[in-house]
Amino acid sequence: MPDSANRRLEIAAARAAFLSSGAEATNGVPDHIAASWRRSASAGVGNTALVPQYHDDLDVASRLVRCATPVITRLIDETADLALSVALTDNRARILSRTDTSRTIGLLLDNVSLNSGFGYAETDTGTNGIGTVLESGQAVHIRGPEHYADALQIFACAGAPIRDPITGRIEGVLDMSSLADHSSPLMHSLVRSAARHIERELLVDHSQCQQALFDTYLRTDARSRLAVMAVGDSMVTMNAQAQRLLDAADQMALQEHARFLMARHDEVDDQVEMPSGITVRMRGSRIMVGNDTAGMVLVIDDVSAPRAAKPRHPPSDGGVLPTPTGGPRSCIGNLGGRPAEASSPVDVNRTASWRAAAARIEAGLRERQPLLVMGEAGSGKFTLLTEVFHALQKGGRSISFDAADIAATAYDPAASLAESSVPTIYIFRNIDTLCTEGVERLSAFMLAALDTELPVSVAATVSESLDSGLPFNELLPYFQTSVIVPPVRHRTADLAAITTRVLRDMAPHREVRVSADAMRLIERYTWPRNICQLQEALASALKKRPVGVIEENDLPGYCHTTARRALSPLEQADRDAVIAALRDADGNRVHAARALGLARSSLYRRLKQYGITTV
Repeated sequence: MPDSANRRLEIAAARAAFLSSGAEATNGVPDHIAASWRRSASAGVGNTALVPQYHDDLDVASRLVRCATPVITRLIDETADLALSVALTDNRARILSRTDTSRTIGLLLDNVSLNSGFGYAETDTGTNGIGTVLESGQAVHIRGPEHYADALQIFACAGAPIRDPITGRIEGVLDMSSLADHSSPLMHSLVRSAARHIERELLVDHSQCQQALFDTYLRTDARSRLAVMAVGDSMVTMNAQAQRLLDAADQMALQEHARFLMARHDEVDDQVEMPSGITVRMRGSRIMVGNDTAGMVLVIDDVSAPRAAKPRHPPSDGGVLPTPTGGPRSCIGNLGGRPAEASSPVDVNRTASWRAAAARIEAGLRERQPLLVMGEAGSGKFTLLTEVFHALQKGGRSISFDAADIAATAYDPAASLAESSVPTIYIFRNIDTLCTEGVERLSAFMLAALDTELPVSVAATVSESLDSGLPFNELLPYFQTSVIVPPVRHRTADLAAITTRVLRDMAPHREVRVSADAMRLIERYTWPRNICQLQEALASALKKRPVGVIEENDLPGYCHTTARRALSPLEQADRDAVIAALRDADGNRVHAARALGLARSSLYRRLKQYGITTV
């Protein structure tokens, strides 16, 4: 049934009044539309110019796309006699696909860039059937003048959220668009029904991954008399032998290590020391369902020496070093021989993947093999290199070079080799940022270092995601060993010790510590920028609490979240405003929503989106 012309005129008049004077919309405007207009105005969205942002980093082969495609195909077939367009977006309002039943509606939507790659977030394009769904967390039907932007007035769009049936998080939006004159309540019903079908497909997909993991676990357990553990993204299963062998801390450490490894390797055969002191050998395979990683099934064997004969700390002249505990540095320099600032090493060794990285670096240094150390920015690559080297070479020196400066200085690192009469390690940081000239200069140094009989070691650090087209790839043949350093999010067991160490370095002469509640927040947060971000958070807390016990409220707002992706600056500001309002309202969500000018549903959506669990 076509929309009432009178109703559309009333809403158009209310919109005109709102845009001209900010008058509160009351003339028949639904509450969720009025709330969206207010949010759009607060975000600075213009109604006269529609400029959606384009994104080229979309995952168009994601699990969501795979599960949604057959549902969208059926929906298009069932509505082939109508002039409609069906779009699928991710959870950031970025359009992953669009399918049209009519060339005319497709051309009109092209004119407003409602096409694959473009973003339709409410903060960019105002009220619409995609961004408003994500803001409100519910299905909406936006018709004609209910849109905020002038360019969208000719359309009607019905959108529904697609939620992960396991986690409840919104994975994307299904949107159906038509001309406003052809709008029908049937659109709203169809899009909600289709979204539910996609959610059922997601559930089946989840079940396939979990079933594949569980089936492999059962087969492995039946064939083995050893401890067996299956580790998935949200599922862990182990047999009785594993429960007897591993205490709670060991189980958590092994799960973290397995999740770190299964993102990088198909097969694993690793020997690691557990927090309890035992050493285990873990062998396993990654289980794949299509392009998705279901998890990893591990066979675990205790390979510890008899406890009475096993020294607590292996000697430094043999075996695997414990992660070194720092100590004096004979020389830590940087480019041009200027003295470097004292580094603040993170000497924690409970995490199996960290200990394994330390052991591989030690082995490479003992053999004087050029080392390539990989890991996320701020994960401690440089720190671990220098710590292990100085534990091996008590009188040695470490000299670091920022690779970005190599081509910009007259200093010749190869010339300094003649000065290396004491054991020396040259560390070139971030070589993936080298320009062509820098690669040539570093190549000359590598040739000289490999040819010398002097006690010289060479190491370089790079980010973990490598672009094969970058100039530094020409240097890779010089390196014999690569080591991956785990990010902070895979070192939960070490966070308390890391935090204590960072605080001691930042406030060396003060009595300051972190409360148990604040520590729980730190352990729950994912630290996308690793140690650097932890240092920033603690520096912020020290400004509020220079001495004494740092409490939850002293930590920055982002520590109160468990969001899995990096937030944009606008999202960070929005998140911090929500946390501040909740604090001012003593946790009362109704009062906080009123103070923010949000509907309660919008506040709840933000709590879920940002992972805000406590204030």
